[in-house]
Amino acid sequence: MARWDKRRHRRPRLLVEWLQYLPAGASLLDLGCGGGQDAGDLARRGYRIVGVDRTSALLSAGRRRYPSLPLVRADLRDLPFQAMSFDGLWAAASLMHLPKSEARQILADLYRLIRPGGLLAATVTYGTKSRLVTDGWVPGRYFARWRKDELARAARRAGWTILELNVVANRERKGRWVNLLAQKQS
Repeated sequence: MARWDKRRHRRPRLLVEWLQYLPAGASLLDLGCGGGQDAGDLARRGYRIVGVDRTSALLSAGRRRYPSLPLVRADLRDLPFQAMSFDGLWAAASLMHLPKSEARQILADLYRLIRPGGLLAATVTYGTKSRLVTDGWVPGRYFARWRKDELARAARRAGWTILELNVVANRERKGRWVNLLAQKQS
């Protein structure tokens, strides 16, 4: 967990793009916020942001680094927020840690959390072989790999209108990713 405290924050391109669609001071939810790097950056820019993660150690690191940032310990499968509470949802590398059947349901649950006109930005790992990782720096973590068409179907079934859906390589993170920008219609 120490590596989360030491890393220099770089604002992801998808986050920059997502913010262009959102009003100043928008109410945002960072799903799987980890140590709060993106949430802290958004708070400094005047957005009303709440970070959510289920890993206590990461949240503790975030609370030390950003003491005034609201960071909530919760699981994506059981979020403690009212319907239509947020203008934007940021899910960078979080939905991919769930089996696809659960992630599909969460996309529908997230649709209820967002106000009409609100935006979801999400990144998931690209590919076809989902698995539990047994080595590296995150042993024991599950990684679902998504194809572009598969994520598009899941998002549309959940009610989202897709604004952008792209496969990108070696941007914020190593490897290939599917980036989604979707909106809840007014």
